Amino acid sequence: MIAKVICYALNGLEGVPVEVETDVNKGLPAYEMVGLPDAAVKESKERVRSALKNSGFAFPLHKITVNLAPADLKKEGAGFDLAVAVSLLKASEQLVGTELGDTVFLGELSLNGDLRPVSGLLPILISAQKHGFTRFVIPRGNAKEARFLRGAKIYPAATLAQVVGHITGAAPLEEQQSADFFSLVTRRQSAVDLSFVKGQPMARRALEIAVSGGHNLLMVGPPGTGKTMLARCIPTIMPDLTFDEALEITKIHSVAGVLNEEGIVLERPFRTPHHTATTVSMCGGGNRAVHPGEISLAHGGVLFLDELPEYKRSTLEALRQPLEDGVITITRSAGVVTYPARFMLCASMNPCPCGNYGSDHLTCTCTPAEIRRYRAKVSGPLLDRIDLQVEVDSVGYDELTSEEEQEDSRTVKERVDTARRIQRNRFEGREISVNAEMGERELREFCPLSRECDDILRASFERMKLSARARSRIIKVARTIADLDASEEILPRHVFEAVSYRTYDKME
Repeated sequence: MIAKVICYALNGLEGVPVEVETDVNKGLPAYEMVGLPDAAVKESKERVRSALKNSGFAFPLHKITVNLAPADLKKEGAGFDLAVAVSLLKASEQLVGTELGDTVFLGELSLNGDLRPVSGLLPILISAQKHGFTRFVIPRGNAKEARFLRGAKIYPAATLAQVVGHITGAAPLEEQQSADFFSLVTRRQSAVDLSFVKGQPMARRALEIAVSGGHNLLMVGPPGTGKTMLARCIPTIMPDLTFDEALEITKIHSVAGVLNEEGIVLERPFRTPHHTATTVSMCGGGNRAVHPGEISLAHGGVLFLDELPEYKRSTLEALRQPLEDGVITITRSAGVVTYPARFMLCASMNPCPCGNYGSDHLTCTCTPAEIRRYRAKVSGPLLDRIDLQVEVDSVGYDELTSEEEQEDSRTVKERVDTARRIQRNRFEGREISVNAEMGERELREFCPLSRECDDILRASFERMKLSARARSRIIKVARTIADLDASEEILPRHVFEAVSYRTYDKME
C-alpha cells in the first residue's frame, strides 16, 4: 500500500513542499529512502523504527520504500521524521480511513517517541500557508514560535502517540491559540539608555542622525571613551518593530537556530561578532546547509564591529556588497541562497595602535609609519560606505561625576520617529523607506541643492578628495539632518554639518 504525507523542506528562507511517499510491499525486509536525503534524513530509519515500537506500534517487516518528492531537491535535517512515521503507519494499514492530504507534519522523533523541535519552523509555516495549507502538526517545543501565525490551525504535540490519537480522532490535540505581538513588546525594558552616557555631544548627535536616516556610523577615539556604550544605545532609539518586520527577522533567526524563548524577535537585533570571526560566519554558508551569517542575523537592526581594524581584511571587504544591496547571495556546494542583509553598520576603532593619536588629554607614542599601517587595515572603499565618521574624545572627571541630567533615549527616539515618519511619507509606494537607501533617481528628486549648498559641497569634494559615492552619502546625511529640522529644503548648515562627519577623510 502507498501512503502520502506532506512535509516541508527549507531553501534559504522559503519553504518547499515535500511529499513523503511510502510504499510497503511483500518481500524480504528492507528499507530504502530516495529523493536526495542527507545523512540526517537517512538516519530517520532508526529513529522512526524505535519511536514506533516504543509508542506501541509495529515496524513493518516488509520491503519499505520512502520517496521524498521532488526528487531533485536536497533534503536536510531531521524535520521529516514525523511525516515519515505517519506515512509508514498509514502504508502499513495501522492508520485506516484517515485523510491527511490537507495537513502538514513537521518534527524530529526521539527513540522513545517524543517530538523534538526543529529549526526554521516559522518560514516553513508561512510558505506552506501561501501554498494553501492551513493545518499543521508540530512539536510542542515550537509552539511559541508558531503562535504568531494568523489564519492557520496549529496543533502542537509532545509525542508520536498524541499525533496518532489526533489523526484517528481518539484524542484530538488542542489547537494553539494565537498571541498578541504588541502586548509582548510593551513589557520589554532595555538595560542601557543614552542618559547613562556622560558628555560626547557630537557623538550623540551623530548617533541620532545615523538612526534617523539608517546611515552607517564609525566612531574613532581613544579606548575607554564610551564608544561601545554609545553603540549599545542605538537599539533604544530605533523605531519599534512592526509585526511584519518582526516576522521577517524571526524567520532568519529561526533558520539559524538562535530564536529566543518568546518564539519571536521583539527587539531590533544588535549583533557584535568578535574580531576573530571568519568571512563565512559573517556572511553565511557552511559545509552542509547554507546558514545565515551575522550580517543577516543583524537584518533590521545593528551590526556593531568593535575594534574595526582588528578584523581580517577579507572579512571586512565582504561587507561592501551587502552594504550597497541590502541582500547577500551565498553560493556553496550545498546550493545558492539569498538572505536579506539590510542592517545599520556601526563600527568603532582607535585612531592609532596605542589609541591616543589626536587626543586632547593623552600622548600618542606611535610613529607615523605605525599609524599609517594601522589605518590602512580599513580600506577606502569600505570607508566610502560609512556615512558618518565621528571623533570621540576622552571625558574629564568632573564631567563624568556631574549630576547634570543627560537626554534619555526616549526623548531622542521621539525625534527619530518623527524623522522616519517624514521619510516614509516621502518614499510611499517605493521599495525604500529611509534616506540611506536612496539611489541616484531619488537623490535628484528629493535632494535638490541650491547654488550655495552646491558650492559648499564642491569645495569639500575638491579639498578632501572625496569619491562620487562619498558625495552622494553626504547629500543623504544632509537630507536626514534637514528632516530632523523639519525642513523641506536642504540648507547650507545641513551640508556643513554633513561634511563635518567625514572625520576619517580629513585625518592626515
